[in-house]
Amino acid sequence: MELSYGPVAKVSVEDLGSVRVLRLNRPEVLNAIDGETAALLESAIVGFAGDRSARVLVVTGDERSFSTGADLKNVASLGRRPGWERTGPLGFARLDPGKPAVAAVEGYCFAGGLELALWCDFRIAAEGAEFGVLNRRWGISLVDGGTQRLRSVLGVGNALYLLDTGARVDTAWALRNGLVQEVVPRGAALARALELAEQIASYPQASLLADRKGLLRATGLETGLRLEAELGYATLNDPETARLLEDFARGERPASPRPPA
Repeated sequence: MELSYGPVAKVSVEDLGSVRVLRLNRPEVLNAIDGETAALLESAIVGFAGDRSARVLVVTGDERSFSTGADLKNVASLGRRPGWERTGPLGFARLDPGKPAVAAVEGYCFAGGLELALWCDFRIAAEGAEFGVLNRRWGISLVDGGTQRLRSVLGVGNALYLLDTGARVDTAWALRNGLVQEVVPRGAALARALELAEQIASYPQASLLADRKGLLRATGLETGLRLEAELGYATLNDPETARLLEDFARGERPASPRPPA
């Protein structure tokens, strides 16, 4: 079964047995997320949660970009989307389907795209993928779970390194520091994620889901997400951010630091 959402299929969903593939499909903007895309992400995740035949979700983009996060040329649409406060602006941050999700990352995985990858249980990355909190350049806070999940996945020091510097890191750094769990050849991230998802789906589910729930509930994530929203939303009206978004719309792209080889 394959379903497409939206008039230009900004999000597509395909069932492969008990594994469901959710694909961002806005290649012209490196799979950036606008209000419509966020609503479709929410719908797809809620649909996955409620479908007992779908056991594992694989989230992916295309060979050039997993996602570069919020569509900064249409950022206002995120706040106009009904229900954004409930889910987070990009449509996923506060949703837990109660079942595993795996990110298959090729290419760029920046800002809110990194938050989406972190929302997944774990990440498979292809060689050449890049990660970073590049929204630091534009004065945009992480308000879709990034502050909490970066700390949980990377630890405080590595999380603050990405948050403070806006560094752009490669798969070697990501694997070494636990941001991704496997690195595969270019073009193979989805195939490997599907292989693992099929294995996960084959296990008895009651014990797997209980263990997953116990681990995630122990992190205090819900409290952290509320704090993130409270602090991050307060920055949205910062005049400097408004000026930097105008720079972005004009095509200005300040360089991001990179760790030494």
